[in-house]
Amino acid sequence: HCLICADFSPDSHQNTFSLEEVLLWIIDSIFRKLWAFTGPGFLMSIAYLDPGNIESDLQSGAIAGFKLLWVLLVATIIGLLLQRLAARLGVVTGMHLAEVCNRHYPTVPRIILWLMVELAIIGSDMQEVIGCAIAFNLLSVGRIPLWAGVLITIFDTFVFLFLDKYGLRKLEAFFGFLITIMALSFGYEYVRVAPDQVEVLKGMFVPYCSGCGAAQLEQAVGIVGAVIMPHNIYLHSALVKSRDINRGNKKEVKEANKYYFIESSIALFISFLINVFVVAVFAEAFYGKTNMEVGQKCNESGSPHSDLFPANNQTLEVDIYKGGVVLGCFFGPAALYIWAVGILAAGQSSTMTGTYSGQFVMEGFLNLRWSRFARVLLTRSIAILPTLLVAVFEDVQHLTGMNDFLNVLQSMQLPFALIPILTFTSLTSLMNDFANGLMWKISGGLLILGVCAINIYFVVVYVFALNNTILYVFSAILSFAYLSFILYLMWHCLIALGVSCLDFRGSVRYPPAVLVDEQPELDS
Repeated sequence: HCLICADFSPDSHQNTFSLEEVLLWIIDSIFRKLWAFTGPGFLMSIAYLDPGNIESDLQSGAIAGFKLLWVLLVATIIGLLLQRLAARLGVVTGMHLAEVCNRHYPTVPRIILWLMVELAIIGSDMQEVIGCAIAFNLLSVGRIPLWAGVLITIFDTFVFLFLDKYGLRKLEAFFGFLITIMALSFGYEYVRVAPDQVEVLKGMFVPYCSGCGAAQLEQAVGIVGAVIMPHNIYLHSALVKSRDINRGNKKEVKEANKYYFIESSIALFISFLINVFVVAVFAEAFYGKTNMEVGQKCNESGSPHSDLFPANNQTLEVDIYKGGVVLGCFFGPAALYIWAVGILAAGQSSTMTGTYSGQFVMEGFLNLRWSRFARVLLTRSIAILPTLLVAVFEDVQHLTGMNDFLNVLQSMQLPFALIPILTFTSLTSLMNDFANGLMWKISGGLLILGVCAINIYFVVVYVFALNNTILYVFSAILSFAYLSFILYLMWHCLIALGVSCLDFRGSVRYPPAVLVDEQPELDS
């Protein structure tokens, strides 16, 4: 072996090491540093695995087969790039996105922005409540009614608050355990169904959708809306503050940015694989199936849920409840129960991230500090009330149908995270040497325009499906106010990107950077 002389310890002046030992020492050092920064990315990635995402995945597989897997891949990559911006903002400035918005936007726009983000958080929490209630119902073979499952989610939230008392690293480990349960549950379904691997790869890397119509296009738009969640941008910018970083040391800040990006890449790769498992299972087993075919199979298997499928030749429509039922009909009860466990893990893991997001957003925008107990009680109470009413007075199809509306709601709130994060990470006065370069500014601007266009299309399609004149008028008024506020935020963003001619009266002023080297946001 080649010998290398290096001084690795203060106690030794000149030791001789083999090349293998040097490489092992370097690798060990890298992994130790990466492990120190591991946690925020995995907590952030949970939003990519919530019940709304799972429902979007199974609908994608049932409606378009493997053809939209490339959309899921592109949406996940876009999500990773946006999370990179969020993490950089928190690492470089020592402030999370809500705090920066509070510092730079005037009072009225700041309050409106806060309300929009809170709406997104409540919508996400409602999806988690729906997912958990359905999982409890499936696991108990209907003995726990949907309304009771909704009420149970009140108490399980406080279990996480109890775990939170043991520190962030313990909580991160617990969420890692829940992600593992999801991977094993949906991975089991993937192995059990055994989809065509060539078709999976083709759908993932060939950006084309042959024979696709309006339904497939709407589903593609829905994938983007389900994957990229607005409150997650605010959450990630705050979670990275849990590690103690010397922000006066440029090298240390650069290193933190690098390791957070690596960790986020690993976390989102795992979440992408889990989403692929779900899409592929339903693409292989249920793409092109009719209600009559599925109903007959459920009758043959003795399933008590065969009445869910009308005796017609319409294409099967699935949701997270029907998804578990059809898996049980075709592949046995084990497939149904394991599916329900995966859905339960998805709902439970998303619960605490919503709590953290809400707390950071409220504290940042309003300078109002609440205990996590009070915060989760408020959010969960608002989320449970409409969900409980639907669970009591309507059937499971109406309950799961709320997920479609909530995905539209999440899509509408996206600009209120994307525009601010691009605005502030492009400011040299705030980010110093870590401000976005020209390529990031252009690509970020195009990305936001694309996402906003997709969301507007999604909302228009949903509104026209309502088929009610009063709702049309109400939607038109809301749309005008919505677009006006987005244009205001984009005006600020363009000035931050360097289009100074838009600052007609010199009214937009961004304070210089204040590197906040404070105590970590969370007790790590």
